[in-house]
Amino acid sequence: MPVSDTRPILLFDSGVGGLSVLGPVRALIPAAPIVYAADSAGFPYGTKTEAEIAARVPALLGRLVERYRPRLIVIACNTASTIALPEIRAALDLPVVGTVPAIKPAALVSKSRVIGVLGTAGTVRQRYVDKLSAEFAADCTVLRHGSDALVKAAEAKLRGEAVDPAVYERELAALSGQPGGERLDTVVLACTHFPLVQEELAAAAPQLLQFVDGGAGIARRVAVLTEGQEWPSEPGPGLAVFTSDTPANQALAPGLAARGLARIEVL
Repeated sequence: MPVSDTRPILLFDSGVGGLSVLGPVRALIPAAPIVYAADSAGFPYGTKTEAEIAARVPALLGRLVERYRPRLIVIACNTASTIALPEIRAALDLPVVGTVPAIKPAALVSKSRVIGVLGTAGTVRQRYVDKLSAEFAADCTVLRHGSDALVKAAEAKLRGEAVDPAVYERELAALSGQPGGERLDTVVLACTHFPLVQEELAAAAPQLLQFVDGGAGIARRVAVLTEGQEWPSEPGPGLAVFTSDTPANQALAPGLAARGLARIEVL
């Protein structure tokens, strides 16, 4: 008898970055129906103020919850999570999994004790990053760089556009060029967009680097929170939702379909 609980997992990001979280979630829970929501009307988040993010995201998620009735939300965005996660959880009566910079696992693997945090400007300036660094990487030098260029590069890559390799070289040099950067051995990809261009970053790196992101940890948390729940026998194709109707949506369609998001809607 088919299982009737078709409530999806809702993954939310400003753009396509959360696709780097979708993969690990799908690997652990292949039967889960997926709604992937990209706030294309508000993109990018990294250049917005804390007040703008805190006002926009909970209200938008409320609309998404009303329409799609998810069983759980993943805020697959470091910027939104580090700024607005308490407000989001207060506004919504269902489990919410946030995304935070993977400083703890980076500190566990770094040999040189010099770690880079590569995120958006909106993420790397947050006190939450200070807290994580003090708690889990107190014996490390933690370098930070906020990059809007890499967000745009990841979006362009998914649209099938060529990206100048100098973009990756320049953004990594902004980390390695800081005092102590010559000993940098581990980089936290503190924006969910950045794992989508990890291969390009590795090729452009001036030294051998380990890259660490939070995708696998987020997926494990989702699996724990949904343990024992029923899933549909046939989840069907995933749905991608945008908050604006632009030609870029259609340019992203092949990349989305390759990740199981065969349908597109506009909120």
